[in-house]
Amino acid sequence: MALTNEVTSVLNEQINKEFFSSYLYLTFADYYEDRGLKGFANWYEIQAKEELDHALAIRRYLLDNDFTPTMGAIAQPDMTFDNDLAPLEAGLAHEEYVTSLIHHCYEVAHEQHDVRTMKFLDWFVSEQGEEETNARDMITNMKLFGCDPKGLYDLDREYLARTYTQMTALPL
Repeated sequence: MALTNEVTSVLNEQINKEFFSSYLYLTFADYYEDRGLKGFANWYEIQAKEELDHALAIRRYLLDNDFTPTMGAIAQPDMTFDNDLAPLEAGLAHEEYVTSLIHHCYEVAHEQHDVRTMKFLDWFVSEQGEEETNARDMITNMKLFGCDPKGLYDLDREYLARTYTQMTALPL
């Protein structure tokens, strides 16, 4: 069964949203880099790579289903931050937004009776749950420990230890 125009349209749009997420998280990394918080910068550089992986996975899914994606322009992030907590809060808000986008893709696939795409999107639904939890944990940690220079240093060291793991193929 071929993908419908409705499904390909929302998935193609999602590719662009994932690219924007990558771009946005690089601006968060830049903020922390400027502050000398290389661990927080590392965290968001890895987040940026993961968002790029997500875009490429959706692109591959479309290509594997005989649809050629159309790359749209990526909007310029326009956020500025007054303190070290602000990017973390913006990150949570953005992850909640991305969750709503993934849910919309899933709803469109459901309306089109596209079980294959729904199965493909199951991974993204689970991933968004993890992303929101991580974002909330980072906010909690910053509020608990980030006000103290030693606590902030320890958090930064913890986030510096995070390593990037390239996404493997999604099961279909």
